[in-house]
Amino acid sequence: MNLDTQDRLRGAAVGAAIGDALGMPLEFGPAIPLDRLVREMRPGRLPAGTFTDDTEMALALADSLLECCPLDAGNLSQHFVAWYRAGPSDVGIQTGSVLSRIAGGTTWQAAVDAVQRSKPDAAGNGSVMRCWPVALAHWDDMERLSVDSRLQSRVTHGHPECAAGSAFVNAVIYDLARGSAPREAVRRATAQVALPAGLRQAIEAAPTKTRADLPNSGWVRHTVESAVWGLLTTGSFEEAVVQVVNLGNDADTAGAVVGALAGAAYGLGAIPAAWRSALHGNWPLLGAERWDVERIVMLADRLMGAVDLP
Repeated sequence: MNLDTQDRLRGAAVGAAIGDALGMPLEFGPAIPLDRLVREMRPGRLPAGTFTDDTEMALALADSLLECCPLDAGNLSQHFVAWYRAGPSDVGIQTGSVLSRIAGGTTWQAAVDAVQRSKPDAAGNGSVMRCWPVALAHWDDMERLSVDSRLQSRVTHGHPECAAGSAFVNAVIYDLARGSAPREAVRRATAQVALPAGLRQAIEAAPTKTRADLPNSGWVRHTVESAVWGLLTTGSFEEAVVQVVNLGNDADTAGAVVGALAGAAYGLGAIPAAWRSALHGNWPLLGAERWDVERIVMLADRLMGAVDLP
């Protein structure tokens, strides 16, 4: 691994948490007018600069990958259940439905199948928001990246669009980390990943959309659409994330996804220093231990195998 690739993959990890935290106070709100775009960390349901369950679940996925790589779904499900039992500030509806069943003794396969059968069209963004650790763990193995991206989704989100969306996002990170331009990385990922027709159409049309065309809802298709739009219609990490989180609605999740993509496109050094210094979070599995950019970078390096840390 060269230093440029390492910097871009660090950028993906930190960028995801930054987008999550910047979008947190805008979650479930209306789109912000262009003349009043939010560009600084603000308080919301959590203190300013705090990342949410989007990043917490990504950290749980990262912890599982450090124990089992390639990914083991049973191990991952137990990491998710431990996080769920620790009482996070928020849990997605489908994620909570699945994890409560697993916590009660149901296997992860039976739990996710039961939830999916009860709502067969449910295709939320709860797995695409957290998928980036797989891109770091398999930065040099596209085949394994695709398999584990889909597997981490299936533990809680069994819909084909959820699994495909996760594989697509990580495939884009894979190419961006190697220096591909954003448009080329999206083109290559669209060609390489088996995408359901509706998701493919949304991705291909995303750069032609206007803000008013982007619902930015909790549907995985809308989240991926917004993230691709932000990546391809801007020219910097800051603008990509600012434009997407200010769409409102599911702002923190869309922010996390575009943050991962833009971080891989522009690298860790392109993330504004004020945002990096404000970022923090308390991962419930680690009690009161505070997470910041330095710890996320250390975790990213461990996932990449770039350094041997305890």
